[in-house]
Amino acid sequence: MAREATVERGAAYRAFVPSPAADAAHDAAHKTAARFRHGAYAVGCPTCHVPAGVLCLARRTIHAARRTQHLLNLKTGALVPLLVGRPR
Repeated sequence: MAREATVERGAAYRAFVPSPAADAAHDAAHKTAARFRHGAYAVGCPTCHVPAGVLCLARRTIHAARRTQHLLNLKTGALVPLLVGRPR
């Protein structure tokens, strides 16, 4: 019974401690989004004053002001006009 409790605590600990592979994947996802100007990386950051397509100066995060600015400028569009490159 004591061994089962130790195993459960070990599983809970692993769930909260990210692995080096998860860190690398998280960083790569941010770099890819910034490179292709996806999401909040489509606009410049008013907090750290970096242009669009550049990572924020804060490591592994996007400033709230940048995310808010992106959401305010978000344009909805149909899938087909986006694929053919013509506005409606």
